[in-house]
Amino acid sequence: MVYFKTSEEIELMRENAVLVSKVLAEVGRHIKEGVTTASLDKIAEEYILDHGAVPGFKGYNGYPATLCVSVNEQVVHGIPSETILKDGDIVSVDCGTIQYGFYGDSAFTFEVGNVNEETRKLLKITKESLFLGIEKSRAGNRIGDISNVIQSHVERYGYSVVRELVGHGLGKHLHEEPQIPNYGRRGTGMMLKEGMVICIEPMINLGKKSIYQEKDGWTIRTADRKPSAHFELTVAVMKDKTEVLSTFDYIEDIIKQSK
Repeated sequence: MVYFKTSEEIELMRENAVLVSKVLAEVGRHIKEGVTTASLDKIAEEYILDHGAVPGFKGYNGYPATLCVSVNEQVVHGIPSETILKDGDIVSVDCGTIQYGFYGDSAFTFEVGNVNEETRKLLKITKESLFLGIEKSRAGNRIGDISNVIQSHVERYGYSVVRELVGHGLGKHLHEEPQIPNYGRRGTGMMLKEGMVICIEPMINLGKKSIYQEKDGWTIRTADRKPSAHFELTVAVMKDKTEVLSTFDYIEDIIKQSK
């Protein structure tokens, strides 16, 4: 069942989405060689609580942390630990919050120091595919229009789309209908309607699409152990336009300041 949001609810979700965006920027400020992923998790939790919200992931189906921090070949759901970030790593940080009775959810893949050109290109193309998907997130289009433009863009560069993990609706629950795959055919799937709020999140592998789950029951890795990129934004489907509720602007300001 799809839960349609009123304009007032969308504005509350926008505030939550902006908070998540700022949390990711604050985490990004501390991402560098020698930092542990557990320390990033602590920074995020303190920031969320200090701003009157609650971590959205912690305790969700038993998940033990505030962030999902996935390094290099880890696709998503990496549990923060004493793992130390190294020069040349990439790290996907996925964050959720609860505020005003609604969830916020966003993700960004950061570079640590000097990342090789092949991997940097993967990040660039994956982010581009996200924004191409957002352009298709208009009332009257279908989910397959989002899915197809993402798939077409990344496969043009020889990358692979993870099949088992998808974007999703967002609201009073972290995962609502509809599911938003990152692969599919144009003109297929559910029609997008005003009041839908969805998370679009391409998860794109440098190598093959196959993945597997680690023994911790959460961490998803690429089967060939090649890097994977992950970006996520929250979008409200409006009558005549698409409203992007979360933003990478705060993150990109931090990245510029660090250079």
